[in-house]
Amino acid sequence: MNETELLTTGQMRRADAAAIAAGTDGLTLMRRAGEAVAARARARLAEGRSAAEGARVLVLCGPGNNGGDGFVAARALAAAGLSVEVALLGARDRLRGDAAAAAAAWTGPVADAASADPAGFALVIDALLGAGLARPVEGAAAALIGRLNASGVPVLAVDVPSGLDGDDGAVRGVAVRAAETVTFVRRKVGHRLLPGRGLCGPVTVADIGIPDAIVAALGVATHDNGPALWRGRFPRLTDESHKYTRGHAVVLSGPATRTGAARLAARGALRIGAGLVTVFSPTPALAENAAHLTAVMLRPCDDADDLDDLLVDERLNAIVAGPGLGTGQPTRDLVRVAAEAGRGLVLDADALTSFSGRAGDLAGALRAGRPGAVLTPHAGEFARLLGDVAAVPEAGSKLERARAAAAFLGAVVVLKGADTVIAAPDGRAAINHNGTPWLGTAGSGDVLCGVVGGLLAQGMPPFEAAAAAVWLHAEAGRRHGPGLISEDLPEALPRVLGDCLAGGP
Repeated sequence: MNETELLTTGQMRRADAAAIAAGTDGLTLMRRAGEAVAARARARLAEGRSAAEGARVLVLCGPGNNGGDGFVAARALAAAGLSVEVALLGARDRLRGDAAAAAAAWTGPVADAASADPAGFALVIDALLGAGLARPVEGAAAALIGRLNASGVPVLAVDVPSGLDGDDGAVRGVAVRAAETVTFVRRKVGHRLLPGRGLCGPVTVADIGIPDAIVAALGVATHDNGPALWRGRFPRLTDESHKYTRGHAVVLSGPATRTGAARLAARGALRIGAGLVTVFSPTPALAENAAHLTAVMLRPCDDADDLDDLLVDERLNAIVAGPGLGTGQPTRDLVRVAAEAGRGLVLDADALTSFSGRAGDLAGALRAGRPGAVLTPHAGEFARLLGDVAAVPEAGSKLERARAAAAFLGAVVVLKGADTVIAAPDGRAAINHNGTPWLGTAGSGDVLCGVVGGLLAQGMPPFEAAAAAVWLHAEAGRRHGPGLISEDLPEALPRVLGDCLAGGP
């Protein structure tokens, strides 16, 4: 089962409806979902105890189909010999459709969830509210979630933890802190965006019999970032490959005493496979750069006119601008020349800050210089660049804001963070999930933009290059772990690449 698609709650409803129209009734889908939850509950109990039989499980059911899944799970667990108690939020006679049928098949007592006490149970199954939450959780439901979180009892959430918006990962008032989550068909967007990701625990995707063809017909544009998304577009070597076929990346250096960021980017571009990398350096900084560079080449470049002259060489097919470059009109001029040259382009740091309040000017330059660019802002740079752009909603989710920015700028936008979002102008987006706090060190972002540039130099399309760079960069940081400094990241890439691309050039 291909699990790269991340569904919205609306898309999941459409998938359910399509499966029902194709001949699988809704109660069958609910039964499969509930049984998948029960199977995961039994496995979890077995992992934590010598035997699952006799463990007390509390199933909290809500008034919708999520509650119906809970009733099915309760029945399956009781049939397996566990001690199961069910508590319902709301009146049983108000259940409708498949949820009512699932509840009718449960022959045990049903308590009032408003007064349920989770203490003393081995596991609580949260089947209260589901992913399509439209308003803040209040009243008895909020109080119950508060008791559940305070109890310390592990929670297995059905679809998403109750109180979590499945579309954007936001907490609607209060939300369950789950030990793990079982969802169906595909992960939801809210499983990957923060703070939702931190409330879900490990997420298991259960197959309930909805075919991949139905998901494909939904036109899903949001994906889980990982090798399955971009491996097919990753640069591959042949027997005829050599350094001139692997692209030539250029990194623009800042002035003397601010050259380290450019060298980090250059090292990242070289390590990811660019055949040649050159640092374009202001003349006063040439000696400083030369003292640290070996495989990376060096050329003098003092202003935008020099850059324009150097880019006459069309073999220079990717440009990285921003790290340590300095802010102001000279940097804007360099960016304009780089953008209009029509090469692969990565903009970060000072190149973005130089256009604060001038996002329209940057968009114009980028659109004039096809084939496309990648911007890699953190939240602060994003706000400075796009904070006054009406087309980018300040109150939107991270995914919505990144998508809107990409459409406005005509470029791929990598909105960095623990849940980095990669968005393309055509609406495609990916959410990264393997980030690590170890990457929070000076120069880490410089390496990242160099990796993007190195992939662009090798001909990888901008969206796939950005997504691959984000995942590989994060994986290198995750594997290194404690003590990581930015210089370690390029050196960790070969092992990550070897594992990711196992099977040869």
